[in-house]
Amino acid sequence: MDLERATGRIFQISAGMIALGCVGYFFARGWRGGSGFLLGSAIAYLNFRWMRRLVDALGEGSQRKKPKLWMAVLLGLRYLLLGLIAYAILRFSEISLTATLAGLFVPAAAVILEILIELIFART
Repeated sequence: MDLERATGRIFQISAGMIALGCVGYFFARGWRGGSGFLLGSAIAYLNFRWMRRLVDALGEGSQRKKPKLWMAVLLGLRYLLLGLIAYAILRFSEISLTATLAGLFVPAAAVILEILIELIFART
């Protein structure tokens, strides 16, 4: 398994699911549903990208002598930052909470689909 190709496919699957989910929620629930799904999936997508960068940085940790301070601060504050942004938008706007929560699961669904792809098309 090539990790770069797998994560690339995960990002592509996520982008496709975000587009389909936004359109579906827009037609089913209006602008509140579509924008809620977009918000939730954008937060989850950013978190997934940040996790990927963290894993890459940890892999390079043996080559580097001193970790960057901003990476440690970002690691510690990212959930707080994303949570505050989501809370403020959801508390003071009319965006659908259920659509936002559904959007938060987009990267997890993309990872599951990638696992299935690897299992089906694995060359052993």
